Amino acid sequence: MAEPILEVRDLVKHYPLTQGVLFKKQVGAVKAVDGISFTLHKGETLGIVGESGCGKSTLAKVLMNLERATAGQVLYKGEDISRLSGAALKAVRRNIQMVFQDPYTSLNPRMTVGDIIGETFEIHPEVAPKGDRRKAVQDLLDVVGLNPEYINRYPHQFSGGQRQRIGIARGLALKPEIIICDEPVSALDVSVQAQVINLLEQLQQDFELSYMFIAHDLSIVRHISDRVGVMYLGKMVEIGTDLEIYDHATHPYTQALLSAVPVPDPSDRENRERIILSGDIPSPANPPSGCRFRTRCWKAEERCSTELPLLAVPELLAGGARHESACHFAAEREAAAA
Repeated sequence: MAEPILEVRDLVKHYPLTQGVLFKKQVGAVKAVDGISFTLHKGETLGIVGESGCGKSTLAKVLMNLERATAGQVLYKGEDISRLSGAALKAVRRNIQMVFQDPYTSLNPRMTVGDIIGETFEIHPEVAPKGDRRKAVQDLLDVVGLNPEYINRYPHQFSGGQRQRIGIARGLALKPEIIICDEPVSALDVSVQAQVINLLEQLQQDFELSYMFIAHDLSIVRHISDRVGVMYLGKMVEIGTDLEIYDHATHPYTQALLSAVPVPDPSDRENRERIILSGDIPSPANPPSGCRFRTRCWKAEERCSTELPLLAVPELLAGGARHESACHFAAEREAAAA
């Protein structure tokens, strides 16, 4: 395992709920991210999956310092960057970049491609001297598979996949070590998704990048990720290698997610056993006590309502099932194990 490049310790992001107009009073908080810890290693891709509203995008914003953490630490090469500001934050942001979800709204329609990518050099002039910037932008377009002559075109003149390539080129411009990909292919059709994923993998090899890859599509996450973390209602409920998570899942929520993945073979589709969860996702402003998944879990017992399960390796499990899981009754599915 390579050395850690980003360590997240007990990260919390709460949004206050207030009452009143002139005299505001806090009456609660939306617990978007609530005590998450994980490590990203150099050259690794860590996939983050979970339902909509579980806190994945908020986590990405807090790691980028686009949102201030309520508590916890984000350590980049041992330095806590969650409290940085000004010049110190600007220096760190050069090494941690982001590719946004929507290739249509993340690019300024009034700027040319050259200006969009070149703007990074205005903020960090030390990366590319003024006379070399046009050539640097053209080189970046070439790297992501676009014609360098497109430098004077506007975003509306490109397809969705081409726009996402422009977003990736912008993220690469400062030669970062970490790129946070917030659902970078969810707005694209399947054939274009494959092209962008292959491009990201090739760039990782060429530039020794580390990715945090957020997505809904479990098959894409398995394809690109070395390790996978599963989030539910602001908590990390399970984390392990792609093989451990997909073939030896031990948390009931992860098992339910995997059972919902479409199966292309009709004969296999008829024989598999779906896990249908009852009820709705609880509100992050008023999460259940103890285990947050207990209100929808078929394994839930009284202990689950009073005792918060820690993200740890279960002592009684072995082999691929021996990885971190936040469940009092962590175990592989009997049908999967048979």
